[in-house]
Parts: sequence; structure tokens; C-alpha cells
Amino acid sequence: MTPAAHQSPYTPELRATARHVGRRRFLTGTAAAAALAFAVNLPAAGTAAAAELDPARLTADPFTLGVASGDPRPGSVLLWTRLAPAPYQADGGLPARRVTVRWEVARDDSFRRPVRRGSTLAHPEFGHSVHVQVDGLEDDRVYYYRFRAGSWISRTGRTRTAPGHGAAPGSLTLGVVSCQRYDQGYFTAYKHLAEDDVDVVLHLGDYLYEYAVSGVGGARAYPAGTVPAVYGHEMVTLDDYRLKYALYKSDPDLLAAHAAHPFVVTWDDHETENNYAGAVSENDDPAAEFLIRRAAAYRAYWENQPLRRPQLPDGPDLRLYRRLHWGRLAQLDVLDTRQYRSDQAYGDGWQFPGPESENPARTLTGAAQERWLIDGWHRSRARWNVVPQQVTFARRHNSTSVPSQVSMDSWDGYPASRNRILAGAQAAGIENLMVLTGDVHVHYGFDIKRDFADENSRTVGTEIVTSSVSSGGNGAEKPANWATFMAANPHLRFYNGLRGYATVSLGRDLARADFKTVPYVTRQGAPLTTAASFVTEVGDQGLKPA
Repeated sequence: MTPAAHQSPYTPELRATARHVGRRRFLTGTAAAAALAFAVNLPAAGTAAAAELDPARLTADPFTLGVASGDPRPGSVLLWTRLAPAPYQADGGLPARRVTVRWEVARDDSFRRPVRRGSTLAHPEFGHSVHVQVDGLEDDRVYYYRFRAGSWISRTGRTRTAPGHGAAPGSLTLGVVSCQRYDQGYFTAYKHLAEDDVDVVLHLGDYLYEYAVSGVGGARAYPAGTVPAVYGHEMVTLDDYRLKYALYKSDPDLLAAHAAHPFVVTWDDHETENNYAGAVSENDDPAAEFLIRRAAAYRAYWENQPLRRPQLPDGPDLRLYRRLHWGRLAQLDVLDTRQYRSDQAYGDGWQFPGPESENPARTLTGAAQERWLIDGWHRSRARWNVVPQQVTFARRHNSTSVPSQVSMDSWDGYPASRNRILAGAQAAGIENLMVLTGDVHVHYGFDIKRDFADENSRTVGTEIVTSSVSSGGNGAEKPANWATFMAANPHLRFYNGLRGYATVSLGRDLARADFKTVPYVTRQGAPLTTAASFVTEVGDQGLKPA
């Protein structure tokens, strides 16, 4: 969509109702609830509930979108699937009826040692998605799971529970991924990640992109017409977002990665719209209409990700920030730097900092999330405090000139917000801080300085930025600005512009980061290389070559 040729995808009734939408949430009156049913409705109960589908009518495999698990906790896992025998249709090929789905969890992948089983309903109101919280499992153990609907059986997934809160595990290995634009390359990194030995995968945003996909799949260069014409426009409605998830989740490498490891997910911007900020859209669409779009995007995100019930959206709001623990080894504070942020200063992009960007009232996290993060640090007893989030945290100058431009979409555009976070970490006595980041389609390794204006300032943590899975095309080992960035940012220890992912292994004495790359994504079969490895030691923060 462009401002000059804006045509609302919503009906006059929806747009009329949208005028009554508040800044933070929809009104709950009868008219609003009826008009915005696509965004806020829940499955009805009793006689008002959708009729149940006869399993005999499932004549095609309903598990085309695979299986997934997420947010591992002590003794508990969250299992996901979504029924879609015809994934490229808006209704997934199912009528508006609920479907009984059975699930089972076992100690082995042949299911000879089952430990839990049950059934649940896939409701049409949730796009026939299924979110099953399985409790009563053992801590710190690998499990296998699968689903059944009618006579159909899903592929087998592998997941695991977290160690108990008082446990002292010796290690945690994280896979770190971000930015997978379907039409800019194959998801080869996921093929390798599925085979990698990681405990949990952290997805740091841009799971999909809102843009149109051509019939040849863009850079994938399929035969003409391979991608259905329904993907030939930008997604703005709930049906659009559901369909786009179906396209992405049909990728075999992404299917394999989800089946192999539990995921912890958080979004960035493209799951809704490029560079939006809170209720402000990129194209300055009317706020009420943009909140309808945001509600659709957030609803589809929850439906298509392995998220627990507390993350169920309420209209245009979804509390995605949350805390996970890996015994006393690691506390993971997963952030949302998109939903609550102030609008980007100076019109966004790379700009010189000034009074607008440096206004102390500006925030990237919102006040409530900021307090939650710092309060959580005060209570933390973990060896490592890890912050999975979206945009570059460390300062990045794009030239050696003084002053230099910085990115208004990253923490550089919100320096007061960053200073409050660093001051909060210091006040809480956090000594081993690690920030994990996506967004920028390159690998970076940063030392985090207490004061980035002073090269000699104390190093208080490290930031590992993972490159994209495919966004940006093939990339280059040394982008054109490599030398400039390395010279302009002395706390930048590593920079590589190829696609791939990172792994971070946390131990009791040190953490190791491995930056993994593939040489190309515009064709299949790329090998995986570890481009560089670094360690940071407990009590002595800063990246050192491994």
C-alpha cells in the first residue's frame, strides 16, 4: 500500500467501528465485538459452538504445516499444529467446524514408551490451530510427540523440558535465527539447524514478510505459477496473514527445524508491517485502521506459533515479553521492542542524533516492560542473564566522522531507553549480560559498553547479532561498509554479511558464540561453515576469539 493510492481492505462497517478503537485496546461493546469478530472472537460454548467435523471428511493430510513446540519450562512443554489440508486456501481446506485432534508424548520416537496423551479441539475461530500445554513431565528431558486427526498422523516432533528452577545444569546451547524472507532465498540455514545439537531455538523476529510473493517465488525462481496468485499482494487482513504463514510453513527446511527443536519466538516488524512503531504505521495510515491490521497480524502470529495461553491476543494487543529459566544457569528475558515503542525520530532511517532522538521520554520497550525487565534482574539468581530481542543494542556509527549517523530504528534511536536498561542492570548487580539480536541481516559480535561514548568504558556484556536466514539474498562475507564499520565502532569485534544463524553455548565458566554461514541462498544445497567463534568469560565480559 502507498499513501497516494490507499484503498482500505476493510468493509465500511469495520472502518466505522474502527473509529471507536482506543489507543491500547478495542472497546468491548456489542457493536465492536460483532464488527471485529475476526480479531477478538473466541470459540463459543454449548449450543452456540461450531458443529464438529466428521473425521471421515478428512480425505487429505491435514498436517501440511507440520508440528512445533515452544517455551520449554520445568516439567512442561507447549505443542502446536494447525490443520490445513489445502494450505493455500483461506480456510485451509476445512469447513467452519471444530475438529478433534489427539496428541501423544513419549520418551522415544517410536512411541513404545508413552507418557502422556489426550485430545483437544481445533477451532475454526483460531484457524484450526492447536496449542496443547502438556504438564506433569520430568524436568530436563527430551520427549517426542505427534498428533492424530481422523486417520491421519502428523510427523513426529522432538522437544524437551527445562531443568528445575533450583537445578544447576552445566550447559545450555541456543540456536539463534532471524529474518526469513521467502522470496529472497531458500531456508537452507534451517536444514543445517535441524541437524545441529541445540537445546532451544530462539527466533528473534521477521518470521515472515508482509510483501507480495510472485508466482515464481522471487529469487527461488520456481516454474511460473508455482506460488498461487493469492500471494500476489501485500498482506493486510487476517486471511492474508494466515495464508502467508501457510506459505512459509510449507518450506521443508523450516518444517524440519520446528520438528527437531523447541522454539522460543518473538516478533519484529514484518510480521505486521515494516518499521511500524506502536500504533503508528509506516505509511501513516489512520491509527484506527492500522490497529485493525495489527489485530489481524497478532491473531495470526499466535495461531501459527508455539505460544502458550497467556500470549493469546486481545484485539490489537498481545503480551509477548516473557521470562524463561534454565535452572540457575540462565534467565531468558524475551523482549518486544515493536509494540510499545515511541515513533522513530527524524523520520526513521540513518540520521544524526539530536534533541528529538535523545529526548529522555522516548522508549523502545514501554515503561511497563522496562520495569518488568529490571525488576526481574533484581530477582535473578542465574549465572547468565540473556536478553533475546530484535534490534541492534550496541552503538553503531556508520562513518568515522564526528558526529556520525546512527539508525533511528535501533536502540541508537532511543539512547535514553538504552541508558536506563544499562543502569538497571548495574543496579541489579548483573555481571554476565548477553543480548541476542536479529533484524539487520548480518552477523555482528559486540562488546556492550556502559558508556559507548568512552572507548575505555567498562565492558558490561556482549551482544551476538545473528544474520538472516534468507533476507537480503546471498549477501557477502565483507559488505561494502565492512572496513568503515570496523573502524568506526571499536567495540565491534566481528562483522560478516553472509546468511546463516548463530549458536550460543552457555557454561558455568564461559559462553561460546559460533557464527555460522552459508555461501548462497538463491539455490539449494549450500554447505554450512563456522565463520568465527568467540568466548566471553564469567566475571570478565568481552568477546575473545575462541
